[in-house]
Amino acid sequence: MSNTDPARTGHTIDTGTDELLCEIRERVAVITLNRPQARNSLSDQLTPALRRMIKLCGEDPNVGALLITGAGTAFCAGGDVKGMGGKSGGSTAPELTFDQKVARLQERQRTLTGVLVNVRKPTIAALPGPAAGAGLSLALACDLRVAAASAFVTTAYVKIGLSGDYGMAWLLTRLVGTARARELMFFGEKIDAARCEALGLVNRVVPDEELRDAAFAWAKTLADGPAKALRFMKDNLDEALMNDFLTSLDHEAERMVRTAATADHKEAVKAFVEKRKAVFKGE
Repeated sequence: MSNTDPARTGHTIDTGTDELLCEIRERVAVITLNRPQARNSLSDQLTPALRRMIKLCGEDPNVGALLITGAGTAFCAGGDVKGMGGKSGGSTAPELTFDQKVARLQERQRTLTGVLVNVRKPTIAALPGPAAGAGLSLALACDLRVAAASAFVTTAYVKIGLSGDYGMAWLLTRLVGTARARELMFFGEKIDAARCEALGLVNRVVPDEELRDAAFAWAKTLADGPAKALRFMKDNLDEALMNDFLTSLDHEAERMVRTAATADHKEAVKAFVEKRKAVFKGE
């Protein structure tokens, strides 16, 4: 890759709205929820743009990792509680039937956290502050989470009489186990960053002023890594939650042999012998 490649020099992508920012820098797609005045809560402008950017960056060969964060002092407060209960599309729009409401939410979920979980590249959420409700689901749908020391999370749904969406129960159960997931869902308490790290909700806690640099450095390390090997690692790790051991062994063997034939593997071996850092090209 040449030094003039925009994925390395950095360029901004038009998201279609000021409520979401996206920049590709050094093979890292930095996606920033940009409604700080509303704690980056989801909106009719932000959410569709977020869906598009996750899909676009997930498919872009010049992107090696996705980093999702929030502007200001929050990650994402989830849905707009004040707007809940109103008719879709304004007061003149016809009321949706129950089945239509279910189908609409199913589609919205599949095209947001559903797509994010299925991205075959490393994904990181950087939490400068609170992640609540669907905002927490968004963070949990990433592979890794880095939190500022002042950040906290809350499932929040029980506080407004809702059962949860965007994969909250599935994601929580796999991260912290069924007993902890039930506690977090049933009580909706605020969990500070230190306890989040102890529970396994976040991978790393850093001082507030270091969050953005630390998260980007982590993302860049992954973006510069062996892309095919990382993709197959994600496949192995995802299947570990569903397959029996022998099936997992068989699939690991196939993927191991495939990665052994890549140019990145050969480069890594050569770099090891020459006692230098490997330069991966995703091949």
